[in-house]
Amino acid sequence: MSKAIPTVQKYMTAMPLTVRPDLSLSAADKLMHEHNIRHLPVLSGGRLVGLVSQRDVRLIETLRDVDPKVVSVEEAMSQDIYEISPETPLEEVASNMASHKYGSAVVVEGGKVVGIFTTVDAMKALVELLHGRKAH
Repeated sequence: MSKAIPTVQKYMTAMPLTVRPDLSLSAADKLMHEHNIRHLPVLSGGRLVGLVSQRDVRLIETLRDVDPKVVSVEEAMSQDIYEISPETPLEEVASNMASHKYGSAVVVEGGKVVGIFTTVDAMKALVELLHGRKAH
């Protein structure tokens, strides 16, 4: 008899750090660096409107005559966000992230961001699940 597939809620990072669209890109970069994270959900009025990643910041920094202290998160964020519920099966999330090359999924419940599931969280889940298989 096999175990039930866990949901993403078990492995997500709960209550992730979020930013406003009007925050400067350099301030968002500083937050990511200070908290050792690579993705920040962007909220406007408590509603998810985008996602800014360390990769977005690095791309803007390579553009000539563009100052990350002046550019806002809104100008650099992705609006194409992979949103999931906390009850989404881990297998489904991992499959979608791999096939679409997403670096993260934003976990939303009742219209509110309640977590984020990143590739780092996926690796932690993989280690735990593989470790559990070795024990049997």
